[in-house]
Amino acid sequence: MMDTSRNTGGDDLGPLGESDTSRRDRLNRILLRVARGDQAAFAELYRLTSSKLFGVCVRMLRDRGEAEDMLQEVYTTVWRRADTFDPSRASAITWLVTLARNRTIDRLRQHREAQLDDAADPDIVDDQPSPAAIAERSQERRRLERCLEALGEQQRKAVREAFFSGVTYSELAGRASVPLGTMKSWIRRSLMQLKACLER
Repeated sequence: MMDTSRNTGGDDLGPLGESDTSRRDRLNRILLRVARGDQAAFAELYRLTSSKLFGVCVRMLRDRGEAEDMLQEVYTTVWRRADTFDPSRASAITWLVTLARNRTIDRLRQHREAQLDDAADPDIVDDQPSPAAIAERSQERRRLERCLEALGEQQRKAVREAFFSGVTYSELAGRASVPLGTMKSWIRRSLMQLKACLER
């Protein structure tokens, strides 16, 4: 579980004793796997980096709830745009932090320009094609599937569609006949459950 009350700036980028170079190289490899559509790698990337990126968001937004929403949007963008990552230009963590900062700056600009309500939330989907093939099943993939199965049916479906099928939160809320805020809470809690499950 991403314990945001306990950690707003640290990270879990690798085992104790692992060198900075080894951590950087490992994260680069994981992000390159995400770019190939590997869902298990995406779950691992979230587990290793979400605390650090949450710290970036909460420091800039100064609101924990809004920072949690922003973190979800950041990782949705990571899934869609991972194929633009170039390890020869920046490390994975630098790329992720830059993406989180840019998305958060966009949110701050929107707040300055207008008072937004839920109906005016930025659309999560862009015109990038959905990732094609899923990497062959591995131990990590099986762990991810087991953790997904532990979620309630509606929450499991919402997480899959939000992150892997290009469906917006607004569309998911409409399909489930629940308010947008409820859908966001479902997904936020589900991601925290997944993280806790993957760390066991």
